[in-house]
Amino acid sequence: MRFISQTSSDGVTEEFFTLGEIPGVLWTPEHARGTRPLILLGHGGGQHKAAPGNVSRARRYAAAGLAVVAIDAPNHGDRPRTEEFGRIAAEMRAGMTAGENPGALVAGMHGHLAGQAVADWQAVLTAVQRLDHVGAGPVGYCGMSMGSGLGIPLVAAEPRIRAAVLGLLGAYGLAEDAARITVPVQFLVQWDDQMVPRDQSMALFDALGSAEKTLHANPGKHGDVPSFEVDSSLRFFTRHLS
Repeated sequence: MRFISQTSSDGVTEEFFTLGEIPGVLWTPEHARGTRPLILLGHGGGQHKAAPGNVSRARRYAAAGLAVVAIDAPNHGDRPRTEEFGRIAAEMRAGMTAGENPGALVAGMHGHLAGQAVADWQAVLTAVQRLDHVGAGPVGYCGMSMGSGLGIPLVAAEPRIRAAVLGLLGAYGLAEDAARITVPVQFLVQWDDQMVPRDQSMALFDALGSAEKTLHANPGKHGDVPSFEVDSSLRFFTRHLS
């Protein structure tokens, strides 16, 4: 892991790094020492590790004493775009314009990225937990939309993750992985989501194998998640990772 830059403000330290070809950023409480809970923060489609919503959430978590790490998903942010990704993205956009099922189209894109994304996250998790100011403490995962599409296979496969905040996605292509998830889950749904049919959101929530899972449904479209859900997710992680 190679650190590129470090800045601190308002009690939070932000460190940009690379791990091999994976670009990432780590947020921790300023002057942090010792082991603490770690949140893996997945970004949405077309976004990147330091998108404004990611940074705001990460700083809120870090100010409360947690460590947070985000990485650019394959073909996003500072990572190169492959020709195959460009073709799949163009086909997805064309399908949506033609009125095809958006859930199935998005699932195809997420399926293309998921294998590499899971491997990337596992490598970054191992590296970050070796840092003195993070340590091998309990781990949570948070990701909406594409962050769920890539996060659900990760949570299903990675035993170090003990709780997850997911949502804004349907069950297309994810039911099998969702059924393998047994950790506590907080799941967000936007009731008027123009991208994810409500019945598909409910199907994904139902598919989760967790004995403890909570549905948070709010009015509004895909990008209208209320800001108070950040504090709700922080309370959720504090309860399960303390």
